[in-house]
Amino acid sequence: MKRWIMIALLFAVGLWLVPYSVPLLFALATALLLEPSIRRLQENYKLKRVHAVTAIFSLFIIIFGLSLYFLVVIFVQQVMALSQKLPYVLNEATKVLDRLIQTWQSYSSSIPQEIIDSLERGVNTVEQMLLSFATNLTQSLVHYIAAIPAFLIHFLVYLIALFLICLDLPQLKQGMRRYLSERTEQRLGMVVAQLSKAGIGFLKAQFLLSLITFFLALAGLFVLGVDYAALMALVIVVVDILPILGTGSVLVPWGLISMANGNNTLGIGLIVLFVVITVVRRIIEPKVFSTNLGISPLAALVSVYLGFQLLGFIGLFVGPVVVILVEALAKAGVIKWTIKL
Repeated sequence: MKRWIMIALLFAVGLWLVPYSVPLLFALATALLLEPSIRRLQENYKLKRVHAVTAIFSLFIIIFGLSLYFLVVIFVQQVMALSQKLPYVLNEATKVLDRLIQTWQSYSSSIPQEIIDSLERGVNTVEQMLLSFATNLTQSLVHYIAAIPAFLIHFLVYLIALFLICLDLPQLKQGMRRYLSERTEQRLGMVVAQLSKAGIGFLKAQFLLSLITFFLALAGLFVLGVDYAALMALVIVVVDILPILGTGSVLVPWGLISMANGNNTLGIGLIVLFVVITVVRRIIEPKVFSTNLGISPLAALVSVYLGFQLLGFIGLFVGPVVVILVEALAKAGVIKWTIKL
């Protein structure tokens, strides 16, 4: 009884510390993902642990840094080019608004006053919503900018912890074995190995889906003759990754505004592009997840769909993780299916 109370107490303390240990937890997860490469380097080239860790850690930093650099360079170049044409875009938007106002004035004389009042109240409501959205967006940007120094500190802690955990991971595993029986150690090893493999596969799947979305968006925008296609494709991918939002939150409003501006070809093309990206992703998503996560296409489809229905955007990640965890526990003998009808 005392043993289970102690376990429950340690578990509760661990949960309480989770929000304060996010950089360390990410460092531990990354270290587990890098461990196979470190061990392979040690075995193939007979390197000491510190040398293998230094090599893999340096390679990780270089790949991450170059990826971030190219993304920032593309983003900054496209934003600077767009900012040069921003006055022209605003001028065109003003002309569109003036035409809408003139059209409204020409029709308003034949419309009953009650309908006009109702429409004006609706316009005022929309204006208040847009003002509130702009205010919240500005406050969010200020908040994120103010959080950059703290983020850099957390990121530095993450990098230092990653290097130290990679260096001491065998000792950490050895220390854990002291508190585990041989049977529990075998089962835990199977579960951790399965989850590590699935974790790498999950990252590969997400990266591949984002890459497909980027190139589909880039090709579609290029065919439609959109300026700054690379920047807009990158924005679409970033928005698609963010919670709740998706490609439709960029392409659909953009298409509707283009049609309202009289550019029906661009507007319809953007909406068609949204449909194409959505259909392609839904077709290949189960196959990509099943290939990289090691679960069947049907299980991947069901887990992604039910996860999204139950938990929203987070469910897209949680659903496959639950399936992988259950399969890992079943293979390790922790879960036994003994029900017969």
